[in-house]
Amino acid sequence: MAVSNGFLDQIAELLASLGHVTARKMFGGASLYCDGTIFAIVEDDVLYFKGDETSKRRYEDEGLKQFVYEGKTGPVSMPYWRAPERLFDEQDEMLEWAREALSASANGARSKTAKTRKAAASVTDGGAPPVKRAKTLAKAPRTSMQKRKTPTR
Repeated sequence: MAVSNGFLDQIAELLASLGHVTARKMFGGASLYCDGTIFAIVEDDVLYFKGDETSKRRYEDEGLKQFVYEGKTGPVSMPYWRAPERLFDEQDEMLEWAREALSASANGARSKTAKTRKAAASVTDGGAPPVKRAKTLAKAPRTSMQKRKTPTR
């Protein structure tokens, strides 16, 4: 089932004071962004907030399930957990959970950047040498011996 525009509108209204919240539909669901940072996904009109090691326990304590989809080789868990239903009636609490998800997303982005920098540093500090790109060779000019084929009609 696809994500309904009404459901996305409801979420946008509840999270209006969080920042500039936008939705991008894809793969039958939608990703939610606040000022350009992804912090939630929606699948079948169910809201899932981004989590990390710190917030994971909060979701588990509430008995909330992690988002899982069926990949080519089996189930794949993503770092998103179902939002409690009560949040749709409690705007202040909805904002609190959304801010935590936004923080988890920002922490994850910083972590990925640090890992990328560390990997790049290990290459320059004696790891595998950087891969060199092959140069594109220019075509040699035609000689008088090479005739240009003209299409026949």
